[in-house]
Amino acid sequence: VKERMTIQDVDTITPQGLINIRPVVAAIKEFFGSSQLSQFMDQTNPLAELTHKRRLSALGPGGLSRERAGFEVRDVHHSHYGRMCPIETPEGPNIGLIGSLSSFARVNEYGFIETPYRRVDKERAVVTDQIEYLTADEEEYYIVAQANTPLDEEGNFVQKRVVARYRDEILVVPAEDIDYMDVSPKQLVSVATALIPFLEHDDANRALMGSNMQRQAVPLLVTEAPYVGTGIEHKVAVDSGVVILAKADGVVEKLDGREIVVRRDSDEGLDVYKIHKFMRSNQGTCINQRPIVKKGQRVKKGQPIADGPSTDKGELALGRNALVAFMPWEGYNYEDAILLSERLVKDDVFTSIHIEQYEAEARDTKLGPEEITRDVPNVGEDALKDLDERGIIRIGAEVRAGDILVGKVTPKGETELTAEERLLRAIFGEKAREVRDTSLRVPHGEYGIIVDVKVFTRENGDELPPGVNELVRVYIAQKRKISEGDKMAGRHGNKGVISKILPVEDMPFLPDGTPVDIVLNPLGVPSRMNIGQVLETHLGWAARALGWHIATPVFDGATEQEILDTLKDAGLPNNGKTRLRDGRSGEYFDRLVTVGYMYMLKLAHLVDDKIHARSTGPYSLVTQQPLGGKAQFGGQRFGEMEVWALEAYGASYTLQELLTVKSDDVLGRVKTYEAIVKGENVPEPGIPESFKVLIKELQSLCLDVKILTEDASEIEIKESDEDEDNEHLDVNIEGLEDENLLNKEYKDEDEDEEPDEDEILYDDYTKDDDDEDEELEFDELDLDNNE
Repeated sequence: VKERMTIQDVDTITPQGLINIRPVVAAIKEFFGSSQLSQFMDQTNPLAELTHKRRLSALGPGGLSRERAGFEVRDVHHSHYGRMCPIETPEGPNIGLIGSLSSFARVNEYGFIETPYRRVDKERAVVTDQIEYLTADEEEYYIVAQANTPLDEEGNFVQKRVVARYRDEILVVPAEDIDYMDVSPKQLVSVATALIPFLEHDDANRALMGSNMQRQAVPLLVTEAPYVGTGIEHKVAVDSGVVILAKADGVVEKLDGREIVVRRDSDEGLDVYKIHKFMRSNQGTCINQRPIVKKGQRVKKGQPIADGPSTDKGELALGRNALVAFMPWEGYNYEDAILLSERLVKDDVFTSIHIEQYEAEARDTKLGPEEITRDVPNVGEDALKDLDERGIIRIGAEVRAGDILVGKVTPKGETELTAEERLLRAIFGEKAREVRDTSLRVPHGEYGIIVDVKVFTRENGDELPPGVNELVRVYIAQKRKISEGDKMAGRHGNKGVISKILPVEDMPFLPDGTPVDIVLNPLGVPSRMNIGQVLETHLGWAARALGWHIATPVFDGATEQEILDTLKDAGLPNNGKTRLRDGRSGEYFDRLVTVGYMYMLKLAHLVDDKIHARSTGPYSLVTQQPLGGKAQFGGQRFGEMEVWALEAYGASYTLQELLTVKSDDVLGRVKTYEAIVKGENVPEPGIPESFKVLIKELQSLCLDVKILTEDASEIEIKESDEDEDNEHLDVNIEGLEDENLLNKEYKDEDEDEEPDEDEILYDDYTKDDDDEDEELEFDELDLDNNE
């Protein structure tokens, strides 16, 4: 830089001339573009967003790698207290390497985590209100008392000897030896964990699942705050940024669905608050705000004036309060399954809105530009009825799988023209050029209503990737009621899948005739040791009867006696149990049943996103076997061990069919399809393509391999089984379609596919490795892992 300053003229000199900014730009781009730590924000619900922003990681550039990290690194350490949550961490390979910032912790200027303590005046042995933040190395030299140590009004310790921490030991020390005191019992846990009531009664493994699953709760159509909370629901909702807060004191002057106008008290003018309606989050859930104030109402500074997703009157509300009973019911709640009342479907109790986005881009190709148009070849008028004159679908149209969203044509390769075509070309000009239909269609299994369309073009000055002339984004919304196969959970790691939805009249009912909403299996409690769910159920029943909302903070919550007193005040049975009647016969069940209100969440693992079926579809180019996975519209893998099972049963024809015509016998599958269509007998299977690949591989190793029949005559393997007969069959059964083209089409919905090991972002936080009592799936044991 000095050299350049001396060489150049001072008057004409510019910073760009002195400094080469390329390396800086490259470093910034790499960090924000491709770093492991630069992640796509988890926006499933407000809590997920907040937690993702408070994430701590030992992975990434300059950190550890998953393979090298041993037990010591992953374990809970005494220096984590008040800094890193010991509960909230993913299950699976990242356990202990990814954490969450504790409730009151902050990062200091040197990048160390500090946690607050109340200072103790050692002369007088009095706990002051003076707060000091300490890092882990500073705390090593002090003795710290617990937050719930009893104090009198002046701040003196009530007891002579006090339970305290010193480094990694819990000691009982004289009161005058105490240096500091915790500020709150919840300072050692993270935000998500602090939302679990009766956390102190849950096993840590289940608390971990509870913390992680709250982040997967889908925002519901109608929100409802929990009857039994922990008291920080309001703070979480406000800090997540989804609720709108008043900037100053004033009076609401005007409001509608789009904006709220507040006139400030001090006549400093108007505040206008814009309201987001039905926006799509990164995870496809619905971000929707609605006002909670009325015209003419006074508002204070900092008061919530509009609710966001998963909030209720400014409080976090991830699920709904449901009346649950713990009892078996005809085996429908075996192995954590959940039995649900049809009322929850009819009254839209667990209904959520999901918005999916689809893109069509018109690019420049070698043969000319693609064109977005309504004039699509070989398509009936019926398929175009909802498209406007530009060829883009109208807002409000109902669509299902296969419908055209954006009409688009791509120029085809010019073939050698005949004389007649040349004549037509000369008369009509360019118009007769061959184009093929490459319209954007609704993918398999999707449906919904068009809620928004955005068009970006170069003419309007929009930034588009190179080679793209026009980009259209279409948003489809669907209303999903709760259905069989959806995953639900409470806040205590008590998760399950809905096995059956019963008519209301068949559900067990209380003595006063109220049918229960959910029947859970009592066997889900003892071995899991998450007793918090039972206490929540009891207290929720009493709270509902009294019309209360109860806060029981973690490690400082309601005692057993207080729960009993609340049940008594509500006029409910002391043991929280009652006699239920069978909805089908009206008979009493032979035992008393625990009944009460539990806060239940509907999780993002919905059956509509996971269900998948295929008859024919794309094939891999080399092996000619069907692709795998829902995103590729693939088949079900029939692996090595499954083959053994059929061999053991001697099901030879079934096995032959699976390994040939249903997989990679190219000629055989075309002939079989044709035979089925024409109603003829299915022909004999031929030679699978994978066998031919093997032969080619051996030949490439200079081994002359020949295939002989029983009478030693050679079987000729044809290089290509191009078959003219199947031209008229409008089905891609030969796998001639390019895999890459297909992957481009389906790439929007590949979220359920396992990425390669090196692609897995270190945040497989949401991967919900289900219960510890499950066996390994076959695929995990697969020996020939050649997918």
